[in-house]
Amino acid sequence: MSDTDTKNRTSKLDNIKAEFPELNRVINSKPVVFLDSAATSQKPMRVIDKLVEYYSNYNANVHRGVYSLSMESTEEYDTARELVREFINARSTNEIIYTRGTTEAINLLARSWGDANIGKDDEIILTELEHHSNLVPWQMLSQRTGCKLRFIPVDDFAVLLIDEYKKLLSEKTKLVAFNGQSNSMGTLNPIKEITALAHDVGALVLVDGAQYVPHNKVDVRDLDVDFLAFSGHKMCGPTGIGILYGREKLLDEMPPFLGGGDMIDTVHYEYSTYTGLPIKFEAGTPNIAGAIVLGEAIRFLNDLGMENIRKHEYELTAYTMQKLQQIPKIKIYGTTDLRQRGGAISFEYEGIHPHDLAQILDSESICIRAGHHCTQPLMRKFGIAATSRASFYIYNTREDVDRLMEGLAKADQIFGL
Repeated sequence: MSDTDTKNRTSKLDNIKAEFPELNRVINSKPVVFLDSAATSQKPMRVIDKLVEYYSNYNANVHRGVYSLSMESTEEYDTARELVREFINARSTNEIIYTRGTTEAINLLARSWGDANIGKDDEIILTELEHHSNLVPWQMLSQRTGCKLRFIPVDDFAVLLIDEYKKLLSEKTKLVAFNGQSNSMGTLNPIKEITALAHDVGALVLVDGAQYVPHNKVDVRDLDVDFLAFSGHKMCGPTGIGILYGREKLLDEMPPFLGGGDMIDTVHYEYSTYTGLPIKFEAGTPNIAGAIVLGEAIRFLNDLGMENIRKHEYELTAYTMQKLQQIPKIKIYGTTDLRQRGGAISFEYEGIHPHDLAQILDSESICIRAGHHCTQPLMRKFGIAATSRASFYIYNTREDVDRLMEGLAKADQIFGL
């Protein structure tokens, strides 16, 4: 990429907030500041327009009709799958399975691959950082099969202890499943190192990429992961659509997860045979609109450049950490090493419950998350019930952070601290 291209993309990123209609809203006489992108991202107008375009111009089922509307819908739907493939550098669209989101993708894997390959003497390694979506499905598999779950511990800064991970690995290890970035602590995990160590003992690797894929350039071949799950709604796309990437050989060997229309080859009263990848795992009428609009979201992110997105969030996180560290009553959770954390900051304001703080900030039209962030075991480990969390994306600015600081000062005044 030329210097001119880089400057153009960076300039576009700096002025991008206007493209997100919800960020132009005024609530309580103040412009909205959205700092909860780890929960879901805002959508640019071109993505919203794509949804309207589908329902207005070629709303028809895919892979079924020979009429023009159906063929146009199918072409857009299949093009979106190719866009996903390119976005993560998968080898084939057969490796791209549409799901409802990260949660369904992990459950699909636990039910299909897990039930077929895991027994009572096997072990699955997770981490203490996991979102419930990458914990509960494996607990359920353990209950069905008797397999054992092991956990990579974290230090006081929510960083994985890799030496302890090495001790957990053995010939019993069949799968290592972990998030690329912690949704609650912001920790960026060393995907390639964890994966290489797992492969050394013959284990497969699943990365929960819900928080990682929207913010970083991803190359599944370079990372060498076996499975990757992520969601469209956290990367400027719609809700209800997600992706399970898997190596084609592994997916081909897995039994179907759901039965019904489209995933079949031939059906008899007594038995059925199944079609090939990727449709084998996509029974019934899919989320056609969601897939097509996810494709548009990927085009949008590609236009900005994932390297630019990561750089923007790195700088914004550094600025926010610096500001928060100037407030004596605030405790920041997670590492201070910005090379090891993404754009999500959990913190505690001494004397103010996170829910109270969130309500005060809401009165200033500032949106943050308060709670356990679907990581109850991790919160318990750190001896806390909840934290306040500010999380960033491409549309956030230093002015947003300054508004957050003003809101925190107001909370301090209200509580008389």
